Amino acid sequence: MAYLSDIEIAQQCEMKPISEIAAAAGIDEKYIEQYGKYKAKIDLSLLNESKAENGKLILVTAITPTPAGEGKTTTTIGLADGMKRIGKNVAVALREPSLGPVFGIKGGAAGGGYAQVVPMEDINLHFTGDFHAIGAANNLLAAMLDNHIHQGNSLNIDVRRITWKRCVDMNDRQLRFITDGLGGKANGMPREDGFDITVASEIMAVLCLSRSISDLKKRLSRIIVGYTFDDKPVTCGELKAAGAMAALLKDALKPNLVQTLEGTPAFVHGGPFANIAHGCNSVTATKMALKIADYAVTEAGFGADLGAEKFLDIKCRVAGLTPSAVVMVATVRALKMHGGLDKKSLDTENLDALERGIPNLLRHVSNIKNVYRLPCVVAVNRFPTDTDSEIDFIIRKCKELGVNVVLSTVWADGGRGGEALAREVVRLCEEEKGDFTFSYELDGSIGDKIEAVVKKIYGGKGINILPNAKKQIQKLTEMGFSNCPVCIAKTQYSFSDDPTLLGAPEDFTVTVKNVKISAGAGFIVVLTGDIMTMPGLPKVPAAERIDVDENGKISGLF
Repeated sequence: MAYLSDIEIAQQCEMKPISEIAAAAGIDEKYIEQYGKYKAKIDLSLLNESKAENGKLILVTAITPTPAGEGKTTTTIGLADGMKRIGKNVAVALREPSLGPVFGIKGGAAGGGYAQVVPMEDINLHFTGDFHAIGAANNLLAAMLDNHIHQGNSLNIDVRRITWKRCVDMNDRQLRFITDGLGGKANGMPREDGFDITVASEIMAVLCLSRSISDLKKRLSRIIVGYTFDDKPVTCGELKAAGAMAALLKDALKPNLVQTLEGTPAFVHGGPFANIAHGCNSVTATKMALKIADYAVTEAGFGADLGAEKFLDIKCRVAGLTPSAVVMVATVRALKMHGGLDKKSLDTENLDALERGIPNLLRHVSNIKNVYRLPCVVAVNRFPTDTDSEIDFIIRKCKELGVNVVLSTVWADGGRGGEALAREVVRLCEEEKGDFTFSYELDGSIGDKIEAVVKKIYGGKGINILPNAKKQIQKLTEMGFSNCPVCIAKTQYSFSDDPTLLGAPEDFTVTVKNVKISAGAGFIVVLTGDIMTMPGLPKVPAAERIDVDENGKISGLF
């Protein structure tokens, strides 16, 4: 049987005009700024002027990712469509895709199969220009920084200690390390420099955590771009760049409204890295989804040890959000891979491998239930090769933790395949009251907070802070940043900082190599390994398969 590709399914969808989607969601036309027929930005004044009570927040997260895939975004969209099918008033909030993965190897982030947001081509390409605005604001700050140095350097900036990089939303390894300012005195100060991908820019994290233009300007002003010769931080505010940057970002701050294949309203807005930043869509998009619907379904990047931890410990803390339920997405295939099976052997029943791999799922579930004290359900994204014995094994193990397992077939069946999951999520929201607690409090030391996450969430025995990182922690503490939340950057492929340790490893120590402040975002970035902030393209990039015909119809995007 030949399956349609994601883009073929999306192109067969008869989309409703976005004005109809907005009207059905109760959004007055005075808040709508249309970008063509099927996309719109919603003005932030809706959040202040609406008298509606907030709905219930549902977080979709997943087990530790493997090459076998889990289908987190697809499940998020399918769950929202399933909730709509059982008569619930629901909206979904997702991150925007980056062009880097779209043209690289991972693909876009608009869901898959019959659980997608549309228009998927627009969403995966330029969309409403948010990422371009973020890149422009980032690079304006970089230009003003270098111009300040060229024009006399009254702030006494040490060019060897500039921390701000330029960015571009593309996978381009050639730009990781560059030397610029060459060509003589008129062309700037020669120095080593480099580019990040736009989603790794602090501007992206700032935009996603800002609640208003004034909040945005305050956060931009706090960004540290480098240090002086006498070791004082230099901020964006001191360079007088924040106002112009905010002017570039004023429209990008407004959430984007689109729709699912089944006409469920979807906010797709922002997309910070889930390693170097917090990996969630914007606070404004989440709050708007809560304002227009009884249930708002959202997701966080990578596995629950990264995405959910940062969603709960950083985003919920900053925005004052409390989830009513958490969905943990898993696949039999991925759990068998955690149990040591090769990717080529995943289609055959193997209960032994599943038993070795399931502790990964159980640790994630236990964290949600016992650390964060939130109601949880496991959604098994079912594949045709999964056997009843394998499914029954997962159900039995999860029941021992007091958590139900629901099968999801949203990729193949759309919202119909998410109805059972929708009913369980509604039951959790209505019947099981959580007692939401963070994994650490802000008044501990920076080291205490890192250790709390490593022990409580990762299951490690402790941390090893390298001498350089100890100096950095001491400096940040002296600068008054010790009360910030920590954003731990580590591999997404393991609970530990070693990507080869699959399943649920124990007795490991996490090595802290570097610690730096994202003062605008308001969190401390803790680097535990070599985190790539500018990816490269693979040997055969997805871009080679993408084309457009004379009528403007795009092919090969998936």
